[in-house]
Amino acid sequence: MERRDYYEVLGVPREANEDAIKKAYRKIAFEQHPDRNPGDKGAEQKFKEATEAYEVLRDPEKRARYDRFGHAATGGAAGGGQGFDVSGFDLADALRAFMRDFGGDVGGFEDLFGGGGATRGGRGARRGDDLRVHLKLTLEEIATGVEKKLRVKHLRACATCKGRGGTGETVCDQCQGRGQVRRVQQSIFGQFVNISTCPKCGGEGRTVDQRCAACGGDGRVSQSETLAVKVPPGVAAGNFIPLRGMGDAGPRGGPAGDLIVFIEEKEHPLFVRDHDHLRLEVPIGFATAVLGGPVELPLLGGGTARLDVPAGTASGQVLRLRGKGLPGLQGGRGDLLVRVIVWVPTRVGSAERKLLEPLQDAPGLKPPRPGKSFFERAKDAFAG
Repeated sequence: MERRDYYEVLGVPREANEDAIKKAYRKIAFEQHPDRNPGDKGAEQKFKEATEAYEVLRDPEKRARYDRFGHAATGGAAGGGQGFDVSGFDLADALRAFMRDFGGDVGGFEDLFGGGGATRGGRGARRGDDLRVHLKLTLEEIATGVEKKLRVKHLRACATCKGRGGTGETVCDQCQGRGQVRRVQQSIFGQFVNISTCPKCGGEGRTVDQRCAACGGDGRVSQSETLAVKVPPGVAAGNFIPLRGMGDAGPRGGPAGDLIVFIEEKEHPLFVRDHDHLRLEVPIGFATAVLGGPVELPLLGGGTARLDVPAGTASGQVLRLRGKGLPGLQGGRGDLLVRVIVWVPTRVGSAERKLLEPLQDAPGLKPPRPGKSFFERAKDAFAG
């Protein structure tokens, strides 16, 4: 499939500045993020494509070479071996790049938990993988905030070798410590350089003479750990909380990735969430609907509240109790939206029947008869 122009992918002009490029990418990435479009391969591809374009255009040097050579600059070197390689750029790379620059933007978690997504670790140290877990919360927990314990299995630095992988560490003689090897190829268009991970040191830039028996030279061992995560009130499904450095440790002393906690919501037997509002259906009697009167309502988390039903309330009408919904992440509180349903019994006793039968002919309790316009509309509907 032909690759689209990176400026076209992000929908920005070629003279766009860094802020415009970042803003355009952020909009696309949030719309097409795989966690907001589960199972949608099209959205996943658009997310990856936009991130690849962003990774090139955000870097002044890469952008300059792309402006000069186009996509020829992204599959190896162009014009004397100065290109860059995105041929191995996959969804994991895209998610990592997104988390680096925007990991704290969703739902306001950056201000609450601190820290940015900048790459950590020294030169040549490979960062460990990010891990993800899903945390299901009840509406009661969302309303108050909660601290949860998570049992996580991840790679930690080997205690035996202190994460070094062994003893007798030396600079890799195949890549001279770069962690990459380059192969120069000639073509009619000039030199092309293929850059790949060094097969001898695995990209670490160094080797050990005696591998650690505990970790096999990787510098990491698998461990299970119980972690605490503090969830603030008002979170929603799709929000996530990054626990910095709680992912897999990097090989041979490399920095650890992050543990990303994705929020899910459990279904509630009574309440339905609508942003920061809560929706509730409540049955009321016919007399209450006609005459009006108080109705006692359950509240999320316990307790009750009084709802004054106005006289002449129709079945299906929505009434509002302000401030009885969920708290917002940025402050404020939603409302409780109550949909009243006029309850009609399927059977009545003889005493109730004697009371109701005279009311059948009461003029004030009869619905209006459909007029001519009603029949004309019905006729038109069936004719159509």
